Amino acid sequence: MAHILAVDDDADLRALLKTALERDGHQVTALPGGAAVTAEHCRWADCILLDVMMPGEDGFATCRRVRSLADCPILFLTAKNEEADVLTGLGLGGDDYLTKPFRVAELRARVAAHLRREGRTPRTRLRRGGLDFDLGERAVYAGETPVRLTRGEYAICAHLATHPGQTFTKEQLYEAVFGFDGTGEDSAVTEHIKNIRAKLRAVGENPIETVWGVGYKWKNG
Repeated sequence: MAHILAVDDDADLRALLKTALERDGHQVTALPGGAAVTAEHCRWADCILLDVMMPGEDGFATCRRVRSLADCPILFLTAKNEEADVLTGLGLGGDDYLTKPFRVAELRARVAAHLRREGRTPRTRLRRGGLDFDLGERAVYAGETPVRLTRGEYAICAHLATHPGQTFTKEQLYEAVFGFDGTGEDSAVTEHIKNIRAKLRAVGENPIETVWGVGYKWKNG
């Protein structure tokens, strides 16, 4: 059982989310708006479903406010399917998104996939060049300096680093790290890779190579 926080201004959709996820054995708290999300909610939640288009504090503003408080996946629920909007949400620290209208089965599968990934806690460390991966802590360090990656960014970065020299398509990366072959994998992975590269360049590292027309790989050596 997991704690799921569902935030949406549509009462019917809140009821649907609560019913569907409670059927899977989860405990669900549903809130009508982003401004209602507190630090206590963030500490309680194992996964947050966050509508984008809400009056007052919208989903992007809520994500920006709570991302440092919520140590769990944040999935956007959005009718805004323009790529720029999706990339904005991922850039703010979101891990994934579902485009409305979505199938309840896909919602349940997507939530389950993220929760499974959160439950994987190997206890070992891995060194790649000037970077150290703590696979139990799910953290990356450049020397003693932590590299501040979101959950989604870390998952992709760690998957590439544990398979150096192997090329993955965007679809393969999405399925490997999130455990679900979703419709939004292309833009999600592209944005995560962009964010990872920017953060690694800030500590003097540039290990991810684009294999044009195919995907990405972690450079050998």
